[in-house]
Amino acid sequence: MTPGAAGRPSVARALSSLQELLASARWAVAVAWSTNAWLLSGAAAFSLARGLLPAGLALTARGLVNGTVASLRNGAGIGPLVPWLVLGLLLTLAEALARLASNLFTQRLRDDINCRITSDILTHASRLDVAFFEDPRFQDVLQRAKQDPADHISRFLTDTLGVAFNTMQTASMLAILMVIEPWLVVVLLLFAAPYLHFQWRLATRHYAIEHSRATKRRWANYFVARLTTQSSVGEVKLLHLAPLLIDKFRALMAEFRDQDHHLYGRGFRGSSAFVVVSTAAIYAMFVHVSYRVLTGALTVGDLAIFGGATNRLRNTMESLIQEVASAMEQTLYISNVIEFLAAEPAAPSGEIAVSDTPPAEIELRDVFFTYPGSVEPALAGVSLHIRPGETVAIVGENGAGKSTLVKLIARLYDPNRGVVLFDGIDLKEFEREALHRQIAFVFQSFGRYEASVADNIAYGDWQRLLHDRGKVEDIARRAGVHDTIVAMPRGYDTMLGRTFGEYDLSGGQWQKIAMARAFAREAALLILDEPTSNLDARAEYDLFCRFQDLAHGRTTIIVSHRFSTVSMANRILVMERGRIVEAGTHEELLAMAGNYANLYELHRRQHAGVPGR
Repeated sequence: MTPGAAGRPSVARALSSLQELLASARWAVAVAWSTNAWLLSGAAAFSLARGLLPAGLALTARGLVNGTVASLRNGAGIGPLVPWLVLGLLLTLAEALARLASNLFTQRLRDDINCRITSDILTHASRLDVAFFEDPRFQDVLQRAKQDPADHISRFLTDTLGVAFNTMQTASMLAILMVIEPWLVVVLLLFAAPYLHFQWRLATRHYAIEHSRATKRRWANYFVARLTTQSSVGEVKLLHLAPLLIDKFRALMAEFRDQDHHLYGRGFRGSSAFVVVSTAAIYAMFVHVSYRVLTGALTVGDLAIFGGATNRLRNTMESLIQEVASAMEQTLYISNVIEFLAAEPAAPSGEIAVSDTPPAEIELRDVFFTYPGSVEPALAGVSLHIRPGETVAIVGENGAGKSTLVKLIARLYDPNRGVVLFDGIDLKEFEREALHRQIAFVFQSFGRYEASVADNIAYGDWQRLLHDRGKVEDIARRAGVHDTIVAMPRGYDTMLGRTFGEYDLSGGQWQKIAMARAFAREAALLILDEPTSNLDARAEYDLFCRFQDLAHGRTTIIVSHRFSTVSMANRILVMERGRIVEAGTHEELLAMAGNYANLYELHRRQHAGVPGR
């Protein structure tokens, strides 16, 4: 191995890290510039101006002291001091006003960036597919990106402006003080370089700890949600889980606290060492300058400016080093935002516009699908054909792959193998949003939106219905929920949910609203995943009576465990372990005496009160 070869990898890593920091810094500045170039320019200009003013004040103080000494000797009075006094007043006012103006521009820019970057993150999140949000690895990426992204960009800009201000101030002060004591710059650099290295190591350590906390922070948020969310608080109280969950939360917070306290201690010790050593060195130089004044080599004004300016210079250099380290640390957090915004959907959108002439024809050809992290496929070689306008029911035991199948048909996932066709065209070829506009879907975990009843229904096709109350009411009548709605405190304007409103619905009533929302969309394909799971027998019968009208002109897929619901279908598919094992009408499947017949017999015995085998 050649001399120095061992150190090359570390040098390469350092250069790579520096390139990443610079890339993040350029990205942050570009975001700020494109958000509001005028505010960024103003903040930078005032910061640079503030950096020059302290040197002017120091020179003014020197002139004032020397002028006062000369006036006392010559008996010239206050006249020669007036220009220095006026200049000092103007520079003091300019420094104060520049600070206020810089703060104003920075605060306004921070607000604009907060609105911009948060909106960008939400917009990008809306473009990612479902698989992204179900993968724990991407959940950590999302968690890191959500940790005050706008604040990190704003702090980076604030620190960068602070670096510009303090650099200008340091350079101008040094230019003056070096005339008095040239060795000052050498002494300060001897202490500044190690202190900058220390602060950078401290910042990278803090970021590394914070980066590793993503999963644990999600756990902490989960415990808080379980203890404070309406949907879970009842069971938590009944099972007396609060002490257990609080202990788990407290353990995580204690771990975070102990790690932070260790970093605080390191930061205090390092900063204290810099303050003590640099102050002692500067004071020693002050003694040397005092001696030179006594020997006549320097003036009293030189001593006055050196005494005041060196202390300010030390504080400025300390702030400069801390802001450099902080700005570099913020770029590490900014890289989290860049990483999230660089994430692409696993299933990219196509370009073909979907025909808006329902009903749809659906076909699957030898489709396989396995969830990320799973070994067993959720779907294994599924092939089927659904004719336009046909109503097909899918039945099977839990875990058979029913919900996965309909989610692939809706292109919430893409198959690992095989193809899903919509009107004879691969789903991947369609423009995603246009495809989804042709699909109405009632999920098992349907949405319970904190909004008015009218809006809850209109969200099914909000661009068309949000401001059309007449059509919303017509949809509610067709779906059989109009009478329920008008009995609410404010009718269609009743705010639903307990987070912002004061009126909540039963599970069955929420499901009726979800059904109305699905029927509100003039879609070619209607997918109902357990559409009657929360409905009582009367409500289910009412839906059955209305179903032909509601599903008219649409191809419909129903996933259900209820055989009364299944009877709405023209054809029934039976799934087992990710495969379609039987297909036919209710009577045909009973005649086969296979899986469907066994499931139906168990269902009949349960409702008849007959014990199973």
